[in-house]
Amino acid sequence: MAISNKQRMLLAFPFTGYTALIADGAVRSGKTSVMTVSFVDDAMRRFNGHRFGICGKTVDSAVKNIIVPYISLKYAKEKYSIVWRRSDKELIVSAGGVSNVFEVFGGKDESSFALIQGRTLAGVLIDEVVLQPQSFVEQACLRCSVDGSKLWFNCNPGSPRHWFYTDWIQKAKEKNALHLHFTLDDNPALSEDIKNRYRSMYADIFYRRYVLGEWCTAEGVIYRRFCDCPDSFIIPDDVSGLDIAFATVGVDFGGGKSAHAFNCTAFTRGLREVITVHDYRRQDAATPEQLYADFVDFIRQCRLILPRGIPLADVYADSAEQTLIGGMRTAAAATGLGVNIHNARKGPINDRIRFYTSIMGAGRYKICKRCTSTVQAFTDAVWNAKAVTEDVRLDDGTTNIDSLDAQEYSTEAYMRDILERRLL
Repeated sequence: MAISNKQRMLLAFPFTGYTALIADGAVRSGKTSVMTVSFVDDAMRRFNGHRFGICGKTVDSAVKNIIVPYISLKYAKEKYSIVWRRSDKELIVSAGGVSNVFEVFGGKDESSFALIQGRTLAGVLIDEVVLQPQSFVEQACLRCSVDGSKLWFNCNPGSPRHWFYTDWIQKAKEKNALHLHFTLDDNPALSEDIKNRYRSMYADIFYRRYVLGEWCTAEGVIYRRFCDCPDSFIIPDDVSGLDIAFATVGVDFGGGKSAHAFNCTAFTRGLREVITVHDYRRQDAATPEQLYADFVDFIRQCRLILPRGIPLADVYADSAEQTLIGGMRTAAAATGLGVNIHNARKGPINDRIRFYTSIMGAGRYKICKRCTSTVQAFTDAVWNAKAVTEDVRLDDGTTNIDSLDAQEYSTEAYMRDILERRLL
């Protein structure tokens, strides 16, 4: 298999005098797969009977990004005896009397550093390092106390104020780290058609970071494409002629400065398009009973709007308000509404933002003219200029975050499938 010059440098890193390797840049640029091969080969060549760390934002993401692709490689299967113990989160690699253990860790929040505390490691590979807290990464590095241990980092770019950029990339020489910056052209396995597909997956700030590989600040409006040309997203209220397969509803509960919001989203067959068909936003202090009655009315209105026979069975509600969710379930049962009310997944806000900028950029998002609250919410959404190290959506009561949350809750369960479909 052909490899690029940058990928050759990943393979050559263990033979240099550097103690750390940083590979950053565009998505799908061939960083992670070749780094993993180099990491394991170096461990097996220089150590025996030692433990190594493989870290991701979560254990599941590390398994998906590192473990599964590696154990599927023909090269790895022919060179080593490999045992993956999923329950122990350990990959055991052996060959010619040499055996080492690679343990998987997740660094999802500030408390995660305790998971790796106490380990003695001969090296660590930290995947998606920008998505992990500094305390966890520093603890993982401190665990590498075996002579000759090396640190391996990879990531897509984030804010130039991010701690990893300021503490590692800008100080690479001081840290004795080899910094390699990757673009899509550094992965010879990608055809031009595939590269163009990845280029179409992102817009705005995420295009600059994930396609161009730039460390750049998230500032100003979030949905620039929507703001610049809202008419390209807004469609007539009559959706009877669309090839809709099913619909869902997202619910965000208000309190303080925020409002209650419901959003109904339709999905066309094959998850080709996402369409906001109806919305609701109530800013006054409604009683729970009023809110339940409004919810029942909203579901009934949605069923009148949708083409006859289109399923609307699943509702995803803000899990922070279990009492209100319970009341909605009671009201739904009492009125024979026929919906299942689930807790919203409430994943990272920036993952949801990436999803909407992506489908907007690909022309796969539409919104009915009647949904004025959501149109205004997408138009007004801005980044918080006061955020120091992370990208944060402004949420100070001056913009309509409620409709955005409700809209995002309605699609979270399908985001991955919708985005992956683009690459088929």
